[in-house]
Amino acid sequence: MVTVSLTGASKEDAATVFGVLRTAVPTDRPSDPVPQEQPGDHPAVWTAQFEPAQHRMPTGPPPPLEGSPTATLQGDHVAVDQLCEVLSAAFAVHKRGTASGDQEQEVDLQLRTKRQ
Repeated sequence: MVTVSLTGASKEDAATVFGVLRTAVPTDRPSDPVPQEQPGDHPAVWTAQFEPAQHRMPTGPPPPLEGSPTATLQGDHVAVDQLCEVLSAAFAVHKRGTASGDQEQEVDLQLRTKRQ
């Protein structure tokens, strides 16, 4: 299981990123077209869990992002690597940092629209 948290993302960008991941691996997140924002002045953090036991690589043109959200992936080493591979197939990805332990790792990625 991998927890994916998005920061610096509009609700549309969150829907785009989670949509790409949802097509590749099972998730706990409902298939709502756009995540719902909570009222208030706090920065939004969009979170979902994915179970990449089997995954498919995204196909078709890369989806556009309005901004450049940060994705933090935390979980089993192999599962995090699989989700990083899925995100790299759909977006331009810049790895900002990693932290590893015996059982799991955390990876911070900056996502941007991939140019063809």
